[in-house]
Amino acid sequence: MTLRSALWFPLFDELADPAVVVRLAAEAEEAGWDGLFVWDHVRWREPVRAAADPWIVLAAAAAVTERLRLGPMVTAIPRRRPTKLARETATLDRLSGGRLVLGAGLGSDRFGEEFSRTGEELDDRVRAAMLDESLAILRAAWSGETVRHRGEHYVVDDIRFEPVPHGVPVWIAGFPGKTAPMRRAARHDGYVPVNLDHPDQLAAAMDTIRGHRADAGASGPYDVAVSLLSDADFAAYTAAGMTWWLTDFDPHTITLDEVRGVLRDGPAAR
Repeated sequence: MTLRSALWFPLFDELADPAVVVRLAAEAEEAGWDGLFVWDHVRWREPVRAAADPWIVLAAAAAVTERLRLGPMVTAIPRRRPTKLARETATLDRLSGGRLVLGAGLGSDRFGEEFSRTGEELDDRVRAAMLDESLAILRAAWSGETVRHRGEHYVVDDIRFEPVPHGVPVWIAGFPGKTAPMRRAARHDGYVPVNLDHPDQLAAAMDTIRGHRADAGASGPYDVAVSLLSDADFAAYTAAGMTWWLTDFDPHTITLDEVRGVLRDGPAAR
């Protein structure tokens, strides 16, 4: 399988200007990159001051590109209403001609206190239940069938969501070795390992995910998106299961010039 490459960065400070990111998207497509994925946060700890909304930025990027895969990587679904997210994802996927990838996870209050400062749920176990319930609602909404859902956290009473997307892959973020994220990732279309230190960790995680998928009778393409510095051992990570390389930047020091430098160096395939 060919390794694909995506620019992946936070929409902070210099990169909080949507016009700047739109230009980067056009340049990335011209330079042969396969994707452009952005962080989804409402705030971050200092020295970061400015942040942009990923959905509006991605919609603008979709309008000036034709081939790039686009998406939030990752969005903390438990702080979003699933019915609103169903509309947003379908609309963005249609606008892009079927190029949306939805990166999904629990989120964390650790780096920006964006849950505690906004009254969102802080308990990881509760957010995990909210995540699974939301993903079930999204799948149902994307099918075009009438959604009838009464769960612990959400209600959707006889709503049909049209137009439907072309097909939105869901990649699940999680720590390698954690049981629940591994099982969740196996139920969807891809995996985004968090805080990965070594290719052996990825290989072990993929063995677990493949086992869960085999037990469930799951088949079809499966993507594994790993954030690495450009001088990492790509061969070892690819052998362990990586299908996408996500560029790695420090959110506290990232600059537009730094992103442009990586962009111009080109994707891993070069």
